[in-house]
Amino acid sequence: MRDAVIVDAVRTPVGKGKPGGALSGIHPVDLSAHVLKALAERTGLDPAVVDDVVWGAVSQVGEQAGCVGRYAVLGAGWPEHVPGLTIDRQCGSSQQAVHQVAAAVIAGQYDIAVAGGVESMSRVPMGATRAGGEFGKPYGPLVGERYDNYVFNQGIGAEMIADEFGLSREELDQHALDSHERAHRATTEGRFKGQLAPVTVTDADGNTRLFDTDEGIRPGGSLEKLAGLKAPFKEDGKITAGNASQISDGSAALLITTSEIAAANGWTPIARFHTGVVTGVDPITMLKGPIPATEKVLRKAGLGIDDIGAFEINEAFASVSLGWQRATGADYERMNPNGGAMALGHPLGGSGARLMTTLVHHMRDNGIRYGLQSMCEGGGMANATVLELL
Repeated sequence: MRDAVIVDAVRTPVGKGKPGGALSGIHPVDLSAHVLKALAERTGLDPAVVDDVVWGAVSQVGEQAGCVGRYAVLGAGWPEHVPGLTIDRQCGSSQQAVHQVAAAVIAGQYDIAVAGGVESMSRVPMGATRAGGEFGKPYGPLVGERYDNYVFNQGIGAEMIADEFGLSREELDQHALDSHERAHRATTEGRFKGQLAPVTVTDADGNTRLFDTDEGIRPGGSLEKLAGLKAPFKEDGKITAGNASQISDGSAALLITTSEIAAANGWTPIARFHTGVVTGVDPITMLKGPIPATEKVLRKAGLGIDDIGAFEINEAFASVSLGWQRATGADYERMNPNGGAMALGHPLGGSGARLMTTLVHHMRDNGIRYGLQSMCEGGGMANATVLELL
């Protein structure tokens, strides 16, 4: 019986998704090609044997249109016979890419494949849904009729979750501070070094440097400073720029095969793909999906919440991850132990692969048998994955 194992995982440092951000001068295809090349170099992979590259990207317009996964293969200099696929499950796109590759490896459709993703939010802004020069809604009249023409808004959904779980502004802000402090501690202790593929970048003055540290981490904050930020989504609201994920640029990739093929190639895999699920929730609250997805994946895996040694729950907003923790009863110290998207950033289509890269390296570095990852997704969905250390 075939299995699916993660041989290695690599990511770029995450840059601020704005003009002048460290990665803003790099085309998303080139950013993707960079991690593909780094993955091949780290593992000694011959790209000619790769059956497919499955790539997540959310805003598939402009520089991320035309199948960024395929162009990444070509940009990496890999053989032309290696195909590429680009998928969109909103913020979970590259986590879904891992699910699809793992399923295809187990089924025997692939022997060796790469899953990952990218988002250059500085170059392709979030919500850039232009067609023929006109802005359009990403849903049709039938969806509008079903939900009384509600304007789907993730910020409002995050506010609703905060209210539902009775989360105070101070608790949300403290969660954000914890994220930054954890990410800062992980950086200073060198925990990310083994997963990073530094990028040579050029600034506006033509000077080059090696970008090797996540750009959004802000240690030394305080509740007093965060309390001064305005809540844009709701009058007297709790969600602010300080307790929400950052707009970011970044890419990540994972090499996936079977245990038998890994051994034949002299690879020592990090983890086994144990169980993967996806589920839907209402599209108004939208962001509660990780809660039922976690319940579903644990049930299928035959595990309990206390069996999991590390969780990566995407910090789209502080209320999402903190609400998940309250609902599941998971140990807060095991959730995002190296910081999350509020500190490290959230490059949409690349985030699922970024979280999984961080998770598998953390599991290996700390001898953690089981890790669980989940993230909320636009439209009211969530993926959840259980990995087992090898």
